[in-house]
Amino acid sequence: MWGGRFAEGPASVMREINASIPFDKRLWRQDIAASRAHVAMLGAQKIIDTADVQAIDEGLQAIAAEYEADGVPEDLDLEDIHMHVENRLTQLIGPVAGRLHTARSRNDQVATDFRLWVRDAIDAMDAGLAAFQSALVARAEEHADTLMPGFTHLQSAQPVTLGHHLMAYYEMARRDRSRFVDARARLNESPLGSAALAGTGFDLDREATASALGFDRPTDNSLDAVSDRDFALDYLMAATQCALHLSRLAEEFVIWASQPFGFITLPDAYSTGSSIMPQKRNPDAAELVRGHSGRIAGSMTALVMTMKGLPLAYAKDTQDDKPPVFEAHDLLALSLAAMTGMVETTTFVPERMRALAESGHATATDLADWLVREANVPFREAHHIVGSAVKLADDRGAKLDDLSLADLQAIDDRIGESVFDVLSVDASVASRSSHGGTAPDQVRARIAAAKQALEQGE
Repeated sequence: MWGGRFAEGPASVMREINASIPFDKRLWRQDIAASRAHVAMLGAQKIIDTADVQAIDEGLQAIAAEYEADGVPEDLDLEDIHMHVENRLTQLIGPVAGRLHTARSRNDQVATDFRLWVRDAIDAMDAGLAAFQSALVARAEEHADTLMPGFTHLQSAQPVTLGHHLMAYYEMARRDRSRFVDARARLNESPLGSAALAGTGFDLDREATASALGFDRPTDNSLDAVSDRDFALDYLMAATQCALHLSRLAEEFVIWASQPFGFITLPDAYSTGSSIMPQKRNPDAAELVRGHSGRIAGSMTALVMTMKGLPLAYAKDTQDDKPPVFEAHDLLALSLAAMTGMVETTTFVPERMRALAESGHATATDLADWLVREANVPFREAHHIVGSAVKLADDRGAKLDDLSLADLQAIDDRIGESVFDVLSVDASVASRSSHGGTAPDQVRARIAAAKQALEQGE
C-alpha cells in the first residue's frame, strides 16, 4: 500500500504494532455496509460508472458471505479490516476494486464503521436491559408484600418490601437505558465523505450515504468527524454506570446468599462449589459481575486517557479506541445476562427476611412519627424519647413492640394505647404510602406502570 512513497517495508515490530486486524475485524459487517452505501452514491453521482458499481457491490456481497461462513482472515501486512476487504475485493474483481476508495479515506471510513458498530451495540444493550427490567418486575410483583429489612450503612433501618427493593434496580436500569438512548441519538451522524480531514473535491451526496446507513444526517465538520470519539466515550460512560448498578445488585446477592443473612438461595446454574469444602455454594457469577464492573470502568478510563491530548485531526493513537469498547461491551453483555438469569431463578426466603425485618428496632421511626402526629411532640424531642425506648428494649433483649404500655409511659406519659397500631413491621410498611414509598399498594402501582412502559418498548 505504501510502495509509492516508501522504498523499504516496515520493521517487524512496526508491522505488529501498526496492525489492528486482530481486533477491528469485528467491524467487517459495518465496513462492507458502509462501502456498499459509498459505491452506490458514487454511481448515482456519476463519479464511477454503473458497471463498476455493480462489480464492486457484487464483490462486496461475496466477501460478506465468505466472512459470514469462515470468519475474517488475519494478515498483519494488510493492517486492518478496511484493507482486508479492499485486498479481497481486488482478488475477486481486479483493478476496478481500486475505484471503491474514491472520495474517502480510512479516516472517515473507520469513523463511520465504528459509529455503526457502537450503534448496534447500544441496540443490543437496550434489549438486554429491557429483559433485565422484565425479570425485576416479575419478581417484584411476586413479592410486593414480602417484608424485609431496609438498610442504611448496612444496618437495619426501616422495614420495606422485597418488591420495593427490586423495583429500585428497575429504576436504575431505566436510567441506564435512557443514557444509552441519549448516546445513540448523539452518535447518529455520518462521517462518511469527510475523507482524510478536509472533505473532498468530488461532488458527493453525503445525505444519501447517511440515509442509506440509517444515520439522521451527515456530520457538519470534517475535522471533527474523523477525529471525534465522543460516541465511544458516551457508550463507555453509559456502560460503566450500568455496570456499577449491576455490581450493586450482585453485591447484595452475595450478601443475601451468605449464611448469616440467608435471604436467598442461588440456583446451581449460577453457583460453584469448592475444591476442598463440600458444603460450599459459592456465588461466583455474582462475584464476577461485581469484578467485571472494575474492568468496564477501566476501559472507560483507558479511552479517556487516549483521547485527552490529541490535536486535530486524526492520530494513530485513535486506533486504540476499539479494544476498550469491545471489551466493555462483551463484559457488560455477559454481566447483564448473568444478573438477569439470577433474578429470574433465585429462590427468595421470605420467612428469613421477615425475621430480620423484625429485629433491630426497625419501627423506631414509626414510634417517633406517632408522637409527632398523635401527641404533637416536636420531632427532635420525639427522636430523643424513642431513643430511650430503644435503650430500654436493648437492655431487656426485647423488641419495641414487646414493651408494655406502662414501660413506654414511664418514658413519656403522652404515649397512648394506639401506639401499638404502628409498632409492627406490617403496620410500618403499610403506612409508607407516599408516592414512591414501600407500601404494597404503592409498589403494585409502580409495577403496573413499569409493565405498561415495557410493553410500549420504553
